[in-house]
Amino acid sequence: MFTLIGLGTGAAYLYSLAATLLPQLFPDSFRDAHSEVSVYFEAAAVITTLVLVGQVLELRARQRTSGAIRELLHLAPETAHLVTGGGDHEVSLAQVKRGDLLRVRPGERVPVDGTVREGASAVDESMVTGEPLPVEKQSGDIVTGGTLNASGSFVMVAERVGRETLLARIVKLVSEAQRSRAPMQRLADKVAGYFVPGVVAAAILAFLGWEFFGPEPRFAHALLAAVSVLIIACPCALGLATPMSIMVAVGRGASAGVLVRNAEALETLARVDTLVLDKTGTLTEGKPQLATLAAVEGSGLSEDDLLRVAASVERSSEHPLARATVEAAGAKRIELEDPAEFRASPGGGVEARLNGDHVLIGTPKFLQERGLAIPLDSQTNPLYQATATVGAASTSHVFVAINGKPVGSLVFTDLLKETTPEAIKALRGEGLRLVMLTGDRRESASLIAKELGLTEIEAEVRPEEKAAVIERLKNEGRIVAMAGDGINDAPALAAADVGIAMGTGTDIAMENAGITLVKGDLRGIVRARRLSRATVSNIKQNLAFAFVYNLLGIPIAAGVFFPWFHWLLSPMIASAAMSFSSVSVISNALRLRGSKL
Repeated sequence: MFTLIGLGTGAAYLYSLAATLLPQLFPDSFRDAHSEVSVYFEAAAVITTLVLVGQVLELRARQRTSGAIRELLHLAPETAHLVTGGGDHEVSLAQVKRGDLLRVRPGERVPVDGTVREGASAVDESMVTGEPLPVEKQSGDIVTGGTLNASGSFVMVAERVGRETLLARIVKLVSEAQRSRAPMQRLADKVAGYFVPGVVAAAILAFLGWEFFGPEPRFAHALLAAVSVLIIACPCALGLATPMSIMVAVGRGASAGVLVRNAEALETLARVDTLVLDKTGTLTEGKPQLATLAAVEGSGLSEDDLLRVAASVERSSEHPLARATVEAAGAKRIELEDPAEFRASPGGGVEARLNGDHVLIGTPKFLQERGLAIPLDSQTNPLYQATATVGAASTSHVFVAINGKPVGSLVFTDLLKETTPEAIKALRGEGLRLVMLTGDRRESASLIAKELGLTEIEAEVRPEEKAAVIERLKNEGRIVAMAGDGINDAPALAAADVGIAMGTGTDIAMENAGITLVKGDLRGIVRARRLSRATVSNIKQNLAFAFVYNLLGIPIAAGVFFPWFHWLLSPMIASAAMSFSSVSVISNALRLRGSKL
C-alpha cells in the first residue's frame, strides 16, 4: 500500500536535497520568478506526518472493530468459589479443574462450562446466544462459562475448563474468522496488483504533460502533479474495504449467537438458495425417548425381556437411540448384561452376541441386508398400531432380531424444538428451497415434514450418502447450505457451499461447518443470513467508495481540470485526503455493529 507514498515522498525529498546541495546544476526551467529552485522538504514532512496521523486514526478505529473479542474475554470471571468439605474457597480461574464443585452466587458470572448439581436460578445467556430472556436452570441442566447468574444460587460441576470452554472456543473462532479472507478481498487484492502500476503510469503521464505543456516553472509543476497523483491514489482504502467489514461482522455475529468460522462462508451465505436440514437434533430436540415397544407374538419374550436384550447390546453404542434405550431400562431397574463381539454400522444398527445368541438391532433395511424378512405392514407388526398413540412427534423405529428371527420393535419419539416452526416460516420467507435430509424411515420423516409444511424429503439416507445428496443439488446449479449437528452430518457439512452446525451438537460437526449456531436454534440461520447480506452490502459500499475516490482523485491531482477551473492539488492536501478515505471506509464498516439481526 505504501509503495506509492514512498515513491511520492521519496521523489520530493531527493529532488529537494539535490536542489539544496547543488542548485547550480538546475537549468532556468527549474527556477521560479526569483531564479531560485523550489524545494519540497515541508511537503515530504507534512505528507509523512499526515500519513502517520491517518494511521493513528485508523488504528483507533480498528480497535473498535475488534471490540467484540475484548468484550468476550471480559465475560470470564477471574475467580471461582470452590466448594470443599471445609466450605467455599475463592480460587483463580486457572486453578479450576474438571470435576470440581463450584458455587455460583447471585449476580456472578458462571466461571466454566458444567452441569448444575444443586440449587436453581435464572441465567442470562444473551452474551453467547443472543437470546435476551434469562433461562431457568435447575439440577441436571447445562450452564455455560461467562453467562450471568441472575437471582438464585447453585452449585455446579466443572466439566470444561480453560481452552475447552465454549467461551474460549468462541474467542478462538472469532479471532480466526476475523483474520480470514473473503473472495471479495481476493478480487480487491488482484485489482490492487494492477492498480499500483497503473497509478505509477498515470503519475509519469501527469509529469510529462506538465513538463511539456504546463506553465513555468514547468518542472516544479510537473513534480508536484506526479507526487500528488502517487499520494492520493494510495490504495489503503481499497485494502481495508473487505477486512474491516469482516472483522466487525464476525464480532456482531458472535454477540448474536452466530459464530463465523471463515469469511468465505459469511459472504457465500447471502447467495444461498437451497437449505438442507438434518432432522434429529436440528429440527428436533435430539433427545429421543422410548415411547413404546412390542414383542412379536410367539417370540417368548415379554416387553421387559425385549428391553433387557436391546439395552444390554445398545449400552456399547454412543447413538442417541441407544442411550434412550439404556435410560429406559434404567428407569425400570432392569439388570443389564455385557455383550460380546459388538459391531456398529453407522446409520444402520448394531449387532452383538448376548449369552451366545446373535442379536441384531437396527432399521428394517439393516436387518433385511442380513437376510431377515421383516414385517413392515400394520397387519403383521403390532408396533405400527402402537405408534398411533405417540402423536405427531418425530418417531424412529428400531427392530430387534435374535438368531435370525424378528422378536420385537421399539419406537422412539423426538419432539420438535419449540422454535422450529417459527424458524421454518422465517426461512421460507427468505425465499429458500428447504430440503429435509434424514436417515430415518420415510414414514417417520413424513410425519414431521407434514407438521412443518416441508414438501421435499430425502429419507433413509445413510451418513456416507448425505454428502452425495449435497453434491447432486450443487450439480443442479444450486448454492447449498447444510444444517446439521451430528458426527454423521460432518461429510455433508463439509461438502455444502456453507455448512451450518448446531452449537448443541458434536465438536466434529462444528469443525466441518463454516457457521455455528451457539444455541442450536434454526432462527439463527435467519440472523446469519441477514448478517451476511449486510456484510456483503457494506463491503460493496467500501469498494465502491475506494474506487470512485481514486477515479475522481487521480484526475484532479494530475491537473486535468487546470485549464478550465485552475484546480491544482497540493501533495499535502492529497495526503490528508488519502488518510480521510481510509478512516471513512473503517467508519462505514463500523456501522455493521448496529445491524438489526
